[in-house]
Amino acid sequence: MNQFKKKMYDLSGPKTAEALNKRRFEAYYCSTAEEAVAKVLELIPMDHTVSWGGAMTVDQLGIKQKLARRGQPLIDRDTARTPEERDALLHQALSCGTFLMSSNAISKDGQLVNIDGMGNRVAAMCFGPRQVVVIAGMNKVLGTLDDAVARARNIAAPANAQRFGLKTPCGLTGQCGDCTSPDCICAQMVITRFSKIKGRIKVVLVGEDMGL
Repeated sequence: MNQFKKKMYDLSGPKTAEALNKRRFEAYYCSTAEEAVAKVLELIPMDHTVSWGGAMTVDQLGIKQKLARRGQPLIDRDTARTPEERDALLHQALSCGTFLMSSNAISKDGQLVNIDGMGNRVAAMCFGPRQVVVIAGMNKVLGTLDDAVARARNIAAPANAQRFGLKTPCGLTGQCGDCTSPDCICAQMVITRFSKIKGRIKVVLVGEDMGL
């Protein structure tokens, strides 16, 4: 990573964590990916069943494999053999001990912005799992809430639509078309501006570019 960009992350990351903490999230800034992985594993009790939303950041950090190796009980929708079994696992995940996800964008004043097609990921953020651990690279941190929403719609959504091969305007052109396509990846748009249960939502900021 460019040294000046890295320095910017290391200077601004703790301030973003402080802003998140003021909103009753439990936030940490980790300068490196290795530090972030260690912090995430530390935050998850061994008696928690763990599940996750579709987060490239979680995959990039290899957290699922590390949890499996230490014997953590997991709910993994990708083990399903039928669509019905997958649907059942998605519903089970909403009552797990720890739910892992990233955030499509975070404003500098500590608000989380997420978009979702199915809604299972943002549903878990809002209610259900005992705790939610959000892992996000500093590339996801923008200025204002409007900036964060714009990032979610104009950067994260088109990139994810292309990743999943969706036939939406953004999947085909790379630009948001404010569509109501059956494949719409922006069916749910959730702004989490405050943690009603103090510390239920934990945020691990990584001082590197992670995810989309």
